[in-house]
Amino acid sequence: MNFREIFNNDRQKVRNIIRLVTKENADVCEDLEQEVYIKAFKNKEKYKEKGKFTNWLTTITYNVSRDYLKCAKKKNETDFTDETVFINIKDKKANPEERLLQRERQERITNAINSLNKKHKEVIILSEIEHISYEDIARRLNCPVGTVKSRIYNAKKELFNILKDLM
Repeated sequence: MNFREIFNNDRQKVRNIIRLVTKENADVCEDLEQEVYIKAFKNKEKYKEKGKFTNWLTTITYNVSRDYLKCAKKKNETDFTDETVFINIKDKKANPEERLLQRERQERITNAINSLNKKHKEVIILSEIEHISYEDIARRLNCPVGTVKSRIYNAKKELFNILKDLM
């Protein structure tokens, strides 16, 4: 696999995807483009020649772009003014009723997770509680990333149905 050739062949496609997804300026897009190629190079042994390399690289590009947007959104959410900080300050001393309600809510969530089938429970715990990436979960479970995503989606759907009165 000649990365110099790949870099030249797919460079414009990678740039276009990044610009389309992130809508950022050229400097940010260039940084993200470099990240795409670094990830592709580091994970080249994971590429299976069942499909086109361009499709694999496109997936990496979309994932890097989406990860960037998630981080940018979180950063914007943490930019507080003095007024919003003051409004969001909570009394750290919860009253007994609030503690009881919180404990009951937590027990219901735990019971709902425990009621899931083994595969759904496993992916929910890994992704939502341990905060492990889809790719790492797929490696741990020795299954495709698409399967992990599907299981997480179905598990969340089932949890929503069980816990919809808490929403």
